[in-house]
Amino acid sequence: MSKKILLLGSGELGKELVIALQRLGQYVVATDSYKNAPAMQVADEFEVINMLDANELDRIVDKHKPDLIVPEVEAIATHRFYEYEKQGYTVVPSAKAANFTMDRRAIRDLAAKDLGLRTAKYTYASTEEELRNGIEEIGLPCVIKPLMSSSGKGQSLIKTVDDIQKAWDYSQKGRTGKSEIIIEEFVDFHTEITVLTVTQHNGETLFCPAIGHRQERGDYQESWQPSRVSDEDFKRSCEIADQVTKALGGSGIWGVEFFIANDGVYFSELSPRPHDTGMTTMATQNLNEFELHARAILGLPIPEIKLINSGASAVVLATDESQEEPEYSGVDQALENTNIDIRIFGKPVTRVHRRMGVALCKLPLDSSTDEARKEAKEAADKIKVNPVF
Repeated sequence: MSKKILLLGSGELGKELVIALQRLGQYVVATDSYKNAPAMQVADEFEVINMLDANELDRIVDKHKPDLIVPEVEAIATHRFYEYEKQGYTVVPSAKAANFTMDRRAIRDLAAKDLGLRTAKYTYASTEEELRNGIEEIGLPCVIKPLMSSSGKGQSLIKTVDDIQKAWDYSQKGRTGKSEIIIEEFVDFHTEITVLTVTQHNGETLFCPAIGHRQERGDYQESWQPSRVSDEDFKRSCEIADQVTKALGGSGIWGVEFFIANDGVYFSELSPRPHDTGMTTMATQNLNEFELHARAILGLPIPEIKLINSGASAVVLATDESQEEPEYSGVDQALENTNIDIRIFGKPVTRVHRRMGVALCKLPLDSSTDEARKEAKEAADKIKVNPVF
């Protein structure tokens, strides 16, 4: 039976999720703070609201009375989710998960203090003075992040005391939520991975093969699957992912991030939704992360998650700012490689470094992910985002 789904956040991940849900016969209302967001372009209906405004959020929930409320971003008045659950609405994966993962303090304290998991050393700061004191405690180099942000906004690596002022100023700008920050020890890791974890209503928790990824400015740039981590490190990562997702509750896909260092596995972060790095699953798995999320939240069977290709994805970035929908060139050149597929997200405006698309490379399973990364990056570099002024 078709369900009515209220999607909160309508970016590129939401767009692919809408497509997956509609292929299963579902009705989706896409919501975001601006008109013509990617998921709105394919949804059955859309709403444009300030999702941090609890009254506006209440209004559209009451208007649509959805069967499922599905967050796609962090910038939502998530405290209202507890009330929605009391009213009988289903929040994906749960109100607790959405609230804890929006706030780095909550999720880090849950992992380190409540569950006793290994994380980087950390402390908090609300002022520049507290930041300087925290750095003395944690040591250099270290990483600072706003407690509430997404896609690397406000995140900095501090290598010397000369970096502190600039890092503090950046942490307080833009889409970074309130001013409090977390100061983290810089873990000397050799590999950073995401383990996509699927929790189910009436089934066991499933784990996708490890995805390797690379960031710049705290933001996703490329990912590849499989990531060549040891069986021991992958097993430990799955055990940690299982612990954290069980503590938060609910069904759906989770992007659980880890640092793999010479001395073992460190829990980093998690998102209770499809993950940027998981876009590579559109080239590598029998069911991509969006199809897995759709099945999990609808309570449909997932008989098997199977790696069928070696693959990679690389982002297509804007280099200028414009309030007009951009034009794209080089897509034809990128697609001359038969191993490449392209996803242009359809974002209506550009900003410097904004993700506007991805190039996906698909190779035989026994191929090197290094080759997949190379071909994906070459394809992405051929595509130019041309602003219209």
